[in-house]
Amino acid sequence: IQRQVLFLFVFLGGSLAGSQSRRYSVAEEERGFLIANLAKDLGLSVGELAARGAQVVSKGNRQLFQLNHQTGDLLLHEKLDREELCGPAEPCVLHFQILLQNPLQFITNELQVTDINDHSPAFYENEMEMLLKIPENSQPGAVFPLQFAQDLDVGSNGLQNYTISPNSHFHVVTRNHSDDQKYPDLVQDKALDREEQPELSLTLTALDGGSPPRSGTSMVRILVMDVNDNAPEFVTSPYEVQVLENSPLDSPILTVLARDRDAGNFGKVSYGFFQASDEIKQTFSINEVTGEIRLTKKLDFEQMKSYHLKIEATDGGGLSGKGTVVIEVVDVNDNAPELTISSLTSSVPENSPETVVAVFRIRDRDSGDNGKMICSIPDNLPFVLKPTFKNYYTLVTESPLDREERAEYNITISVSDLGTPRRHTQHNLTVRVADVNDNAPAFSQPAYTLRVRENNSPALHIGTVRATDADAGANAQLTYSLLPPSDPHLPLASLVAINPDTGQLFALRALDYEALRAFDFQVRAADRGAPALSSQARVRVLVADANDHAPFLCNLAFFYIWCLSLPPCLFCLQARVFEILCSYLDFLVDSSTRLYPLRAIQIELGILVSPKLIKHTFYQINMLQLRPYPMVSTIYARDYLI
Repeated sequence: IQRQVLFLFVFLGGSLAGSQSRRYSVAEEERGFLIANLAKDLGLSVGELAARGAQVVSKGNRQLFQLNHQTGDLLLHEKLDREELCGPAEPCVLHFQILLQNPLQFITNELQVTDINDHSPAFYENEMEMLLKIPENSQPGAVFPLQFAQDLDVGSNGLQNYTISPNSHFHVVTRNHSDDQKYPDLVQDKALDREEQPELSLTLTALDGGSPPRSGTSMVRILVMDVNDNAPEFVTSPYEVQVLENSPLDSPILTVLARDRDAGNFGKVSYGFFQASDEIKQTFSINEVTGEIRLTKKLDFEQMKSYHLKIEATDGGGLSGKGTVVIEVVDVNDNAPELTISSLTSSVPENSPETVVAVFRIRDRDSGDNGKMICSIPDNLPFVLKPTFKNYYTLVTESPLDREERAEYNITISVSDLGTPRRHTQHNLTVRVADVNDNAPAFSQPAYTLRVRENNSPALHIGTVRATDADAGANAQLTYSLLPPSDPHLPLASLVAINPDTGQLFALRALDYEALRAFDFQVRAADRGAPALSSQARVRVLVADANDHAPFLCNLAFFYIWCLSLPPCLFCLQARVFEILCSYLDFLVDSSTRLYPLRAIQIELGILVSPKLIKHTFYQINMLQLRPYPMVSTIYARDYLI
């Protein structure tokens, strides 16, 4: 399912659309003309105008305007031809918008292009000589339409009137038509006599109202014809027909028909266009004999919606009748919607509030439902489309983005019209989420326990602490360090060192279990963001004992056992020796001054007292110590018989 926004021409207030539009004026054919100082007109400083990224947006692909951000001046980038831009339309007004950002604002402006007298009235090349066949029985007051001239200028610079060279038979009057065109009519002043003067040649002059005026001429050749008292008449006038704009070339449009009540050659009718422009002659053709009109050029509803054709039926005697054909071009959905990006932000910082990512315009050259559009983006993205000004949309973030959740978005903007069949346009945008230092480093475990055997070599690698950071770039680059110990008497700096890049821990000197069994300290991992974030972990180092000391007897190295009466019995010797040991030796002592009760060792750990009869009555007692580590001590006893 896609979130769809129906294209509407919406005028928004506030920061999106200016509430007041301005109209400027410039004469055509001027380049580099200073239109206005936009900074002054908008009430902005020049620096503010540049800081807000002012842009001039106009219709079409031509860059007509140039905005100087240093001065705020709006200049005309190229010469304007009013006739090319607006044709006969008056006034000639160009619409453009000023686009400001931060905040987003549209200001509508108009530029009126005024006309200068840079064109002379002109007749078509094939009308540089007009031929009129006038019957000799034509009466004074008869009116004969002549081919008209065209002047591309408008207003007072346009075509104003016609004159004809002096003669005794005709004068010319200027007639205003409903289409704002001026037509010359030749008015007969005096009866004609073919036998007296079978032909007249006159000069028709078209004048405009410029200062000085411009003019154009055409020759009018008049043939005085024999009597033919009936002119052809069209059976229908006007003809009206509708034609699809995608009709193939050489398609028949319609067939016109005119009748002449005369007989013979005077009743034979031929067809043709009358006062037809070059556009009509290039687009349509008419069969002189049958009156069938066919298509000779592709139609385009977006360029021309209707054609008004003047047709003429002429009989063999030179008389003619006039008619009109109105051809309406029917729009078909032959244009896909267009999308133009005006502003694009390719990178958006994470955790930012609603942010404008892109400003774009859509349009469809078709009309009706074919020109109505729907604009949408995929529904599963944290972005929304907002209509802003007329056919402009903004793509904004719907909620703050999280780079750690997703670092990049590929957004497809889809525009479709409502025609049949529908036409579609897609535009792909890539938006990257810029990292913000919003994640502290995290150790793989809150506490580490490391074990090292005493008497280690210096610089021994005893373990590694590891932390990770979900951010990117410098925000994820970590530095490890040791924190001061909580015990001020612990010489941590001389015991352990840490690699700041890898987190590897090293014992700086040989450790002694008998001096320091274990110690604790804190390590910190900090990223390189601004500001930097950090976390801590506890490390406990346990020193393992090594068998590097032999046990010894407290105060006694040897015992001499005097036996006043020693039975020659091995059992009695065992009991007597054990009794003496228990009486005089309570503890077994090793070099670390730790005391172990002898009775407990003898009973619990199994001290083996095994007397061995040796020659010359010398006895040996072996003691086996099992805890805290295996150790054997030997006591020698000697029997002195008294």
